[in-house]
Parts: sequence; C-alpha cells; structure tokens
Amino acid sequence: MPTIVVDVMPKAELLDPQGKAVSGALSRLGVSEFSSVRIGKRFELTVEGEVGEDVLAKAREIADDILSNSVIEDVVGIEVVE
Repeated sequence: MPTIVVDVMPKAELLDPQGKAVSGALSRLGVSEFSSVRIGKRFELTVEGEVGEDVLAKAREIADDILSNSVIEDVVGIEVVE
C-alpha cells in the first residue's frame, strides 16, 4: 500500500527549544560536526488504492488544515513512498 509522507517543521524565524536542547546535548557529548538541530514532525498517511492527483490534493489540504499549525509551522514536504 502506498504511503504519503508529510513533513512539518517549525517556521525558521521561531525558536526551537527541543532542537536547542538536542544541540546542547550533542555539544556536551563532544559531537561537533553539527552546528544546529531543528525538530519537526512526520506524518504517514496510508492510502488504500492508487495515489492520484486527487488524493495528493486531499493530502495537501489535510496537511495545511489539520496536521500543521500555520502560525508556527510550515509543511516542508509531501511525498509518496511505495
């Protein structure tokens, strides 16, 4: 069954306290390869049948209206994985 994956991230101009905490932990552990961390959300929508343009349009609508808070988050990716 195909799955539509929706990725949601905090808006770039907003602070990300979870990402900041993870970044601090990495630093304390001696991991210096990464300069920052941002934490988002991933949603997997399993589809019964084929994924056509109508299903992708519905996924985009759901991503914008239900899965994300447009005040503080952006939908950064919608893709179909088989």
